Amino acid sequence: MVVLVGAGTLACRSRPAGDAGSVAASALASAAPSSTGPGVPVADGGLPTAPAEVPPARLRIPAIGVDARVGPVAVDPATNDFAVPPSVDEVGWYRYGPGLTATAGSVVIAGHVDGAKQGAGAFFKLRELDTGDRIEVLDPAGATVRFTVVAREIYRKSAIPLDRYFARDGGLRLTLITCGGPFDRETGHYRDNVVITAAPTT
Repeated sequence: MVVLVGAGTLACRSRPAGDAGSVAASALASAAPSSTGPGVPVADGGLPTAPAEVPPARLRIPAIGVDARVGPVAVDPATNDFAVPPSVDEVGWYRYGPGLTATAGSVVIAGHVDGAKQGAGAFFKLRELDTGDRIEVLDPAGATVRFTVVAREIYRKSAIPLDRYFARDGGLRLTLITCGGPFDRETGHYRDNVVITAAPTT
């Protein structure tokens, strides 16, 4: 589907924290969609058209000091990479997936860890998040949707289950993705991805 975050212009911190909460993340992904209302339809290759669809505009993670602008992104057709905003201070929402008004599926936000010229990025400390940490996602009007971290998982990029993290079904969850592991100077890519899964706070 996509080659996730990992441009060769970046440097990545090695030895990310280990997995936590994998069982909870799997359960959330396989849960039945919310029965509180219909999900927002998103056609393949097209932007959401339902009037109620609201994109994330800002992401706040108090535990690691994140307060970042969120912009809509897709996949770069030239590289097949997730088109994360070039500024490491900003993060990108996968605009062909669920938004803040969805009742099911994975709301994906990805960002850089750091940049060789720009320094530490918004997701520099993403791997330090732990279960129970709180996340706030604001819409363009400033309304806040709150999530609680249920899992932190580390994958080799070749092994990350993309269908699971970009799904439009299952329980509503927030998925944050960045690079992890050592930087391979020969290939110009990072070895791993760090994935945070968060459930709506009740």
